[in-house]
Amino acid sequence: MIEARQLTKFFGEHKAVDGVSFTVEKGEILGFLGPNAAGKSTTMRMLTGYLPPSAGTAVIGGCDICTDSLGARIKIGYLPENAPVYEDMTVTGFLAFCARIRGLSGSDADKAVERTIGKCFLEGVRRQMVGTLSKGFNQRVCFAQSILHDPEYLILDEPTDGLDPNQKHEVRSMIQEMGRDKAIILSTHILEEVDAVCTRAIIIANGRIEADDTPLGLRARSEKDGSLVARLGVPRDTDPLPGLEGMEGVRKVELLEKDGDRLVVRVFPVKKGEGLAALVVRHIADQGYTLESMTEESGRLDEVFRSITMKQAG
Repeated sequence: MIEARQLTKFFGEHKAVDGVSFTVEKGEILGFLGPNAAGKSTTMRMLTGYLPPSAGTAVIGGCDICTDSLGARIKIGYLPENAPVYEDMTVTGFLAFCARIRGLSGSDADKAVERTIGKCFLEGVRRQMVGTLSKGFNQRVCFAQSILHDPEYLILDEPTDGLDPNQKHEVRSMIQEMGRDKAIILSTHILEEVDAVCTRAIIIANGRIEADDTPLGLRARSEKDGSLVARLGVPRDTDPLPGLEGMEGVRKVELLEKDGDRLVVRVFPVKKGEGLAALVVRHIADQGYTLESMTEESGRLDEVFRSITMKQAG
């Protein structure tokens, strides 16, 4: 597993990371979320041995990153933010160079390069100089070097940055496939990526972990999760809100839209999943209102993310 143990990092007087602890087992894909300057990249750099922690440590597959840094780094594939490349090398030459750094040689190195070029859809640019590549292809080359040696543990900082929608889909599919037998951490600003790829997500703000849950569990923290949005037709000068608010199991009702005798309301349950929809439908029918539509809302990750991070910022 990947294990962070009270990781802390100071830059001068500024505490960028404050006692961060978590584990990632093989078979898990952990999304690492947070606003800019929250401590995401600094944490990932400490996990990979790129930055020494001011306090705490990390253990990668049984190897302590402080006392056995080389043993830990051998097990890791790392895609840093704005990953550096040698622009005067061809794609194949750069990956062959990375293979040698990773201890591969001869036919093993050749096979690893060929396998990775195919997996990362780089065949069409394999003889092209890295410095002439588009941002999307450059990102793919950087991603390729991180998986070249088939590592047990992957740490990916913004892996789909700069990719077009089709390329993002390809990379996400690769990450999901690799996540079956690897432990993967990926940071992202794209919240839909968490839903699409991750089995778990951490939200970090001001250098501290503020939430650690599955994407479904995080969405359930939204106030709107499980609420009902109903579009009604009612007689003019009729206010249906007091009657709805007085129902058992209803916590509150909000008026979202009103246009003459038609309006849209949101009904918040006291407790989710208690069969409130059937009661609301019956109440509306009993009052002689017209129910045009009703949907149950799911929580949104962006709402939960803003709620957590803005509260900490405040």
